[in-house]
Amino acid sequence: MEVRKTELPGVLLIEPHIYRDDRGSFLESWRQERYEGVGLPSTFVQDNAAVSRQGVLRGLHYQHPDPQGKLVMVLYGAVYDVAVDIRRGSPTFGRWMGTELSAENARQLWIPEGFAHGYVVLSDTAVFAYKCTRPYRPDADRAIRYDDPRIGIEWPISDPIVSSKDANAPLLDHLPDSALPIHPALASLPSAAST
Repeated sequence: MEVRKTELPGVLLIEPHIYRDDRGSFLESWRQERYEGVGLPSTFVQDNAAVSRQGVLRGLHYQHPDPQGKLVMVLYGAVYDVAVDIRRGSPTFGRWMGTELSAENARQLWIPEGFAHGYVVLSDTAVFAYKCTRPYRPDADRAIRYDDPRIGIEWPISDPIVSSKDANAPLLDHLPDSALPIHPALASLPSAAST
């Protein structure tokens, strides 16, 4: 597999080797020692899959407390996938990166804890799958508006289909510090835990 750093520290674009022949294709979507060797966690505790139609936008989601790292990929169709750094004290706070993930390119995106995540479906239908480092907690489920002008994501679809939860999510600058994760460098300071 090939692993590329992105403009957001810690967010990695992974391209597994695909073996194709006249029968179809095969790839390894996870092998513990190989992924651990490039810096991913060795343990995931939950796998999820979502089926969505074209134009559906899910996000920007994150969990706090108990943030989740996510290894995401598309099993069928194509999406435009986005990560946003929302860690207080991060040099890249509020910055985003996006890339197309599809069944055809088999790319995966590693989104570490402390980042919000979202995607919009480009194909007629998409099956989106992801591994999580921590279990889902409904009481810690949080969202930031997908069209927050401060973040300025350039979504490739102008009029997406969104849930009422996502449409009414708060803007990043309207969230209290207590609702955001802390960058590891700031977390080590004594005053960080009290803010």
